[in-house]
Amino acid sequence: MDSSFHSGGYTLACHLKLPTLDDVEFGGDPAGLILCHGFPIGPIDARRSAGTFPQLIDRIAIELGYPAMTFNFRGCGTSTGDFSLQGWIDDLRAAIDHLVRESGVSRVVLVGTNTGGSIAICVGADDPRVSAAALLSPRADFDDWADHPRRFLDHAREIGAIRTPGFPRSMDDWSRAFRRFRPVAAAQRFAPRPLLVMHGEDDESVPTSDARQLAAAHGAAELSVLAGAGHRLRHDPRAVAILMGWLGRVRSA
Repeated sequence: MDSSFHSGGYTLACHLKLPTLDDVEFGGDPAGLILCHGFPIGPIDARRSAGTFPQLIDRIAIELGYPAMTFNFRGCGTSTGDFSLQGWIDDLRAAIDHLVRESGVSRVVLVGTNTGGSIAICVGADDPRVSAAALLSPRADFDDWADHPRRFLDHAREIGAIRTPGFPRSMDDWSRAFRRFRPVAAAQRFAPRPLLVMHGEDDESVPTSDARQLAAAHGAAELSVLAGAGHRLRHDPRAVAILMGWLGRVRSA
């Protein structure tokens, strides 16, 4: 089901799939699941962010019995607004509220690709409703954005993640979030909740050392570095198989 919810005055597009009686049965206190996309690489990605995610959401709901949802962060897809790291953090918090409200679950598993994974661990660390998290090709920090904020702002405008003239009103406020949110410290706070970290050995955008830092900070994370894999693990069948297996174990637990 394609719908929307609100976050900070913006309207965010989402796709929600609730299991039916014909789907895999689940008992006890089932968890819901939210899949978060990463920062767009180019203009096409900004407009089509998470374009294939609804297919994966439907599969997770049908095969594993999760009430599952994906959505577009502000500035991406058909969601309104402009990119800011603080804004994306707020969007994920609003997405958790929306899934809990719509599905009736009390626990949520977060899955994030790339920047979405880094945001997932930052939000999950401080939200007791988040019972587990899986990070695909996550970055360990946002320091490269913080070191060159104006260059990154220009890039965000070029690819369409920032669309409003004159945004942001305060460059300092906009860029300060890049050092405020620390995924490695968040991974440490997230423990001992289950954490899966996956990374491509040939990732051209984020070094594998980022994944290792996050896993080490958690202390008990499952770490998978896939030989020959690049940055977009969502399209690697091995990564999807590992994710589905892990989600099945987390649901059973």
